[in-house]
Amino acid sequence: MNRGIADRVAVLDRTFREIASTRMQGVPVLNPAVRVEAVGFEDDGDEGALGVLITPWFMNLVRLPLTDAAAAATPAPGRTRVRRIGEQRLDFIGNAEGRVGPFEACSLFSPMFEFADHEAALVAACEVL
Repeated sequence: MNRGIADRVAVLDRTFREIASTRMQGVPVLNPAVRVEAVGFEDDGDEGALGVLITPWFMNLVRLPLTDAAAAATPAPGRTRVRRIGEQRLDFIGNAEGRVGPFEACSLFSPMFEFADHEAALVAACEVL
């Protein structure tokens, strides 16, 4: 993982760990056996990095913009963009979160109750990637 991607992923991970320990604390959709982890982020060849974000309340395929131009082209929060990932056409929803800034997310699982533990969620994330 290059330094720019590593820095963006570290901010994403820290931000969602903070959300888990503050705003999401005590929310009934949390699976206490799952923790926050950003998995497998790599350059997508289009000024972004693609990977999976696991949280106790969702697992999303996430695209982080790596340039100002890519950030400006990210859909506004709540707006959808179809992206081709391999042979699949997937709906990504625009988001923005504090220090992370704009990003796109494609829901994979929500809530996370079907996972017995974090390792099971990690296996699913790796299979998606």
